[in-house]
Amino acid sequence: MTHLDGNVLAGPLSELFNADMTEAVGRCLGCGDESALALAMVYPDEMGFVARCRQCGEVLLTIVHGPGDVRVEMRGIGVLKVPE
Repeated sequence: MTHLDGNVLAGPLSELFNADMTEAVGRCLGCGDESALALAMVYPDEMGFVARCRQCGEVLLTIVHGPGDVRVEMRGIGVLKVPE
């Protein structure tokens, strides 16, 4: 499956944060790469999105649309710097 870049996360994450999340910087727990979410490799499907590190391919975050809610898991991000 081909991936999209992290800019595709702008819409889903803007529902949760009041900042431009494509400019947010995350640090991968797998390899330590620190880069903008816009540079992540994102794999969309009918349930939501999986964002993987551009360097090592580890899962950074998942966004799943459930019945009546949105679930975000950021298991692969050590630090998320959100612009003010």
